[in-house]
Amino acid sequence: MKYEIIGKTVPTVEVTLNRGESMYSQRGGMAWQTAGIEMKTNARGGVMKSLGRIFAGESIFMNTFTASVDEAKVAFATTVPGDIVPINVGENNGFTIQKNAFLCAEPSVDMSIAFTKRFSAGLFGGEGFILQKATGKGMLFLEVDGDPIERILAPGEVLKVDTGNVVGFENTVSYEIETVKGLGNIFLGGEGLFLTKLVGPGRVIIQSQNFGDFAGRILGLMPKN
Repeated sequence: MKYEIIGKTVPTVEVTLNRGESMYSQRGGMAWQTAGIEMKTNARGGVMKSLGRIFAGESIFMNTFTASVDEAKVAFATTVPGDIVPINVGENNGFTIQKNAFLCAEPSVDMSIAFTKRFSAGLFGGEGFILQKATGKGMLFLEVDGDPIERILAPGEVLKVDTGNVVGFENTVSYEIETVKGLGNIFLGGEGLFLTKLVGPGRVIIQSQNFGDFAGRILGLMPKN
């Protein structure tokens, strides 16, 4: 399997497959394909994993694209302006990502739901509660809103991030959701109620745009009537 990331504003990843090789994505992720690609839609991973994807903001059914000839191509596009980040899951000992960050992956990469230890904080912390864990070996492609920023945290190093700006992190990074301290900060600071606390060691990917905040601003400018 070979790939090329094409475009800058709303990029795509074009994957070149040989006969028998596959990629899977959520519903509606495919942008174009050449002759020799066959699509199959199913509830990948069974009923329970399919239901879990609902909580992660993904579709119940996944589409698998398999090449019937060598050098067949299929491309997957982002939904908003941003970037695509490739992750070699095997080299990273697994990767945890926020909901909506999944774009596509090889079938050897398994996606499952991850939960925080503090149920109540995670439940109200948005992305902090419902995360997806990628395991196995193979390539995973993440959709990033805005620009991606990467940090390599040293053992014990702490990084606190707005929950909507977290894209993903290696499984060696521990995380928890914490409440912003101080009533004045909560009600007047405009930074939300929760932060995701990430503790190294490991790689962390952040996105410059919080799409939830962006959508909220657009809605606020729309006519009320």
